[in-house]
Amino acid sequence: MYMRKEEVGRYDVDHHPKAGTFYGDVLAGLSKDQKSLPAKYFYDAAGDALFQQIMRCPEYYLTRCEEEIFKLKTRELLRYLFKDGEAFDLIELGAGDASKTQYLLAELLAQEFPFTYRPIDISGHIIEQLEERLKAEFPKIAISSFQGDYFQGLADIQRTGNNPKVVLFLGANIGNMSRDEAKLFCMNMRTFLDAGDRALIGFDLMKNPRIVQAAYDDSAGLTRQFNMNLLHRMNHELGADFMEDLFEHYCQYDPLQGACNSYLVSILDHTVHFPNKDIAFASGEVIHMEVSQKYRFEDTQALAEEAGFRPVHAVYDRRGWFVDVIWEAF
Repeated sequence: MYMRKEEVGRYDVDHHPKAGTFYGDVLAGLSKDQKSLPAKYFYDAAGDALFQQIMRCPEYYLTRCEEEIFKLKTRELLRYLFKDGEAFDLIELGAGDASKTQYLLAELLAQEFPFTYRPIDISGHIIEQLEERLKAEFPKIAISSFQGDYFQGLADIQRTGNNPKVVLFLGANIGNMSRDEAKLFCMNMRTFLDAGDRALIGFDLMKNPRIVQAAYDDSAGLTRQFNMNLLHRMNHELGADFMEDLFEHYCQYDPLQGACNSYLVSILDHTVHFPNKDIAFASGEVIHMEVSQKYRFEDTQALAEEAGFRPVHAVYDRRGWFVDVIWEAF
């Protein structure tokens, strides 16, 4: 589930909302014929906490699959990601709590690799917690964080240093984009890397549709709460008046295309008021909240080559449900 969070709460009700702000993006999405909300705005403090719960719920297999890879196959990852003796930057996009990356960090430190860990996350709250925890657990770690957009962070690192780079993009976060968006994302990431730099990207693979469906429609209703929290956030930060009782959560997985889409469905005709715009909802009308795209392994290889990378290695969990691929920029 997705990943980026932008600056929020800054708008002027007397002027047209600016694109690229929380307010502007929300109104633009809700003014479309097919209403949608950018998934990057899920992650305020309450959204962060709910997603942590989702990752621990029984149906959400993704975190456990990738954690298994990082915990049990750490040395295999090191063998294909890093070169002995060469100082490098280990960059993590959407670092979160680094619950999986910590296994890699521990092994790198144990083997005395010369590296700087550079987590990038849009949430200042998450970055502060992460730095505090890692410095307590790994006193010798060199850490330099960046709060902001992924590409802003990569641009800052590119501008201020020239160490070889290893970029981590974990948690199947790439699945929160359409296939075309994922291709563009990887091409953009490549522009901040030099030939020989490497990337590790986590992909959730196609599998039994019931397993996928359950992961995004858990029995405890955590994913529902996660989606509804964005309505509460718009009320609190943007002055809207969404009523949770007027929407229900619905998700649907297409096993042919590998896309699991989440929606909020209006259960009756009503109008939501913002400070300078009203948004009408018809009964049964949906807001598209997020997509979680699943891949075949051969799709990941094609994506690498289209984006300017050479596939180097792939590491699977024991059930073959999830893969971390290692690519090299050329």
